[in-house]
Amino acid sequence: MANNINPQNPYFDQRHETMPRAELEQLQLQRLRQTVALCVQSPFYKKKFEQMGLSPDDIRSLDDVRRLPFTTKEDLRDNYPWGLTAIPLRDCVRLHSSSGTTGNPTVVTHSQRDLDEWAKAVARCLWMVGARPDDVFQNSAGYGMFTAGLGFQYGAERVGMLTVPAAAGNTLRQIKFIRDFGTTVLHAIPSYASRIYEVMKEQGVDPRRDTRLRVLCIGAEPHSEEQRRRIEESLGVKAYNSYGISEMMGPGVAFECQQQDGLHIWEDYFIVEIINPQTLEPAQEGEIGELVLTTINREAMPLLRYRTRDLTRLLPGECPCGRTHRRIARLQGRSDDMIILKGVNIFPIQIEKILMQFSQLSTDFLITLYTVPEGEERPAGDYMTVEVELRDDTNTDDYQALQTLTREITRQLKDEILITPKVKLVPKGALKASDEGKAVRVKDLRKLF
Repeated sequence: MANNINPQNPYFDQRHETMPRAELEQLQLQRLRQTVALCVQSPFYKKKFEQMGLSPDDIRSLDDVRRLPFTTKEDLRDNYPWGLTAIPLRDCVRLHSSSGTTGNPTVVTHSQRDLDEWAKAVARCLWMVGARPDDVFQNSAGYGMFTAGLGFQYGAERVGMLTVPAAAGNTLRQIKFIRDFGTTVLHAIPSYASRIYEVMKEQGVDPRRDTRLRVLCIGAEPHSEEQRRRIEESLGVKAYNSYGISEMMGPGVAFECQQQDGLHIWEDYFIVEIINPQTLEPAQEGEIGELVLTTINREAMPLLRYRTRDLTRLLPGECPCGRTHRRIARLQGRSDDMIILKGVNIFPIQIEKILMQFSQLSTDFLITLYTVPEGEERPAGDYMTVEVELRDDTNTDDYQALQTLTREITRQLKDEILITPKVKLVPKGALKASDEGKAVRVKDLRKLF
């Protein structure tokens, strides 16, 4: 076992984290049966079970999870706001909601027990990557309805760290806090972690010399291994991949250990399935598919077979860290974010993987899809443009070098995605993030024609 497992650690849960598989699966079955019995107290699942002629007593083994109905984000929106809540509202103490730009948002309710278990799960994750009570934790995620703010906040407090709830944005203030308060553990989405480093350079701050940063928790955006390594090298930290989804609870669903080889998904909280998103059947062993999660440790709003739309696969074998909970590979994107262009399936992370190999480029890029109608100079059809920001220190006056760089990027992208995009090199800061601070990777204008 790796040295990050120590039975004396107050937030290393030895009983659950290293539970033999047979015992863990027995615990899962017990909690699944309790969850299903609780679910039918909600209006949505009560109706579903009646329509399917299904009873909680029909769940006798873990394989019976496949008899249960799928749940989707659309189900949450259609039954807004309380249709999936399984306990009286007087027993709920908080809700979180997605930022629905059209129609109803998704609403997730929590009891006090749910919040306590959520904090415990996040504390488990933070301890796993080496966070300790004498660390200073800074959270650059948004607070409020966005779960990453409060989720990490309560988990970090549970570990016993001094916490800095810096919230999102104001990069100069983030850097001041990092330096003045001696921040050692930072949570940031990957694109913003890169932004922090760029502003540090502008301000003459060397993160290795002028800060105490050593651990970075990154998530909320699919990112390549190349981007992770670039962030680590820039900030002088170890960056650990985090996976959370607000419908499950938020951060704390899965997290890398210090091996950095897949994310342990907490199977005492969730039953994990990987399905083919087209057929809805189980994916083949090791095959990339859609992650489906069933909550088994929540009381206010348990969800059965929730289709996350996130694409990943289960990793084989045991982790050297000693934890028995299975690992998922880093996310490849979302099934509903897959680009289909000229009959070819493309994921933004494939493009990022190529771009991150060029030292002249920053980490921000934008894929634009558009249609050329009949009657123009080019043949009618769908096309792709990839805009990518240059680093501040790239010489933009050397036109020939930029042309050569553009051609090489285009060549490598064509080899990777089998489509020839038009590559545009743009100045640093030209591409804007979303309102939530996440990088915008794809703009599909084809529907406008």
